[in-house]
Amino acid sequence: MAPGVFWPSAIIVAGFVLYATVFRTSAQTTISTVQEEIVGGLGWYYTALVSLFVIFALWVGIGRFGDIRLGADDDKPEFSMGSWLAMLFAAGMGIGLVFWGVAEPLNHFVSPRPGVGKAEAERSEFAMVQTFLHWGIHPWAIYIVVGLAVAYAVHRKGRPVSIRWALEPILGDRIRGRWGDAIDVIALVGTLFGVATSLGFGVVQIASGLESRGWVADPDKSVQVALIIGITLIATISVVTGIGKGIKWLSNINMTLAGVLLIFALITGPTLFILNTFVEDIGAYLQNIVTLSFNTGATEGHDGTAWVSSWTVFYWGWWISWAPFVGIFIARISRGRTVREFVTGVLLIPTLLTFVWFAVFGGSALHRETLGGGGLVGEDGTVGTDSAFFQLLDTLPGGALVAGAALLLIVLFFVTSSDSGSFVVDMLASGGDPEPPVWSRVFWAGSEGAVAIALLVASGSGTASLTTLQTAAIITALPFSLVMIGLCVATVRSFRSERQAYLVARRLKQEQRLVDQAVTAVEEGLENGTLSNGAEKSPAATDTPAK
Repeated sequence: MAPGVFWPSAIIVAGFVLYATVFRTSAQTTISTVQEEIVGGLGWYYTALVSLFVIFALWVGIGRFGDIRLGADDDKPEFSMGSWLAMLFAAGMGIGLVFWGVAEPLNHFVSPRPGVGKAEAERSEFAMVQTFLHWGIHPWAIYIVVGLAVAYAVHRKGRPVSIRWALEPILGDRIRGRWGDAIDVIALVGTLFGVATSLGFGVVQIASGLESRGWVADPDKSVQVALIIGITLIATISVVTGIGKGIKWLSNINMTLAGVLLIFALITGPTLFILNTFVEDIGAYLQNIVTLSFNTGATEGHDGTAWVSSWTVFYWGWWISWAPFVGIFIARISRGRTVREFVTGVLLIPTLLTFVWFAVFGGSALHRETLGGGGLVGEDGTVGTDSAFFQLLDTLPGGALVAGAALLLIVLFFVTSSDSGSFVVDMLASGGDPEPPVWSRVFWAGSEGAVAIALLVASGSGTASLTTLQTAAIITALPFSLVMIGLCVATVRSFRSERQAYLVARRLKQEQRLVDQAVTAVEEGLENGTLSNGAEKSPAATDTPAK
């Protein structure tokens, strides 16, 4: 245990849980006030920063640093490509995809950003492209900033698994003291709140799914709290078994079940429409990605900035709050991979899988609203965000069986996010120990559940509950965003030093090779007698009479 990290983090988490549960009205007011200050004044900051993270990730992956190995030069990857992708995907996206897979495209379709045309076709394309923006290369670039810096420090330099050591190139020995403790506390608390926010989304959706099937009547906060407690217990058992067993197995099961559900929805849904619009939407995304990346909504006035803040800024804050967790986790499982392989695997493969997921489920929902029987949007023009996924599944064959499989998938993603997050938090609290003690794994798994419960208790009901969860993500992301800027600088310094050392070593090797070749030529000449013969003939050549 690292006392300078463990105790401050534990006190902050415990203080929040007590404040949110005992003084609920005050907590809700405070959270809302902080949200207005951050979102209202710093939306431009989040927008610009995340776009720069994308540029940074592409630069290090494509450029001359791509051959640097995250480990010793002869290290091989610890996990197979399939297991590696499954773990990083399940930890980085899983539970959010199920929650927003139908709800987000429908919300964008019904209430598009101000300035988007009113025609159904235009709104439908905008809905998918905007969703691709929020779930595409931008979040994975955020994860790369943290993951790459930590992976290099841990696997290449042999440092403990911790954020502080990734900043060693710019902070030097100060990372061993209070500066380093403060950085890890920020990362730990941000991770805990980020994961807890996602757990809150997940449990709200599970409760809605149970209600939609008639298995639970009118699930209230007590049902949601009971769900969090039950699933946290399962996650605790998983995290105790470690990465090589519980987390790895759950991630593979997640991917298999998600794949089966995806293929089922593709085959039984409007297959041709999904495939056609998928190609169109990918093209529109690539065509508009730069404009969308830097769009703050300013040209549309207050309504435009409010829309961007409630969606895009929320997502950037959410992903940044997840960055310590996902970044450290994928760094932990990425020993032996090159920088180029790391960036390609983390940036492109999960993005493509995410786009396919939204194309199938979001595309099916949009098809039903534009060309089918409708029914997914209420008569008042609103979308049931937490129930939209199950509403769509009800339109497919299979009914209760498919809904049951979806609930199981949400629970498994829930557990995977919780146990992976607990494992990362525990590594931070244990001073970077890659195999932290069991008791602390249990403590932090329980803490995540407690924070998720506190966030739900402190919030209102329905959409107010989701708003509070979103706010928590944006707030916790702000201090860590500054750490991420430092990580970019530290990574560039480390890679340049490594590149310079490589060039010096290569030059010395070339010089040594030239020397060796010269020595070899001299030795061969002496053995063959060519040097002595040449020396004997030289005086004779000078006997030629001068004219």
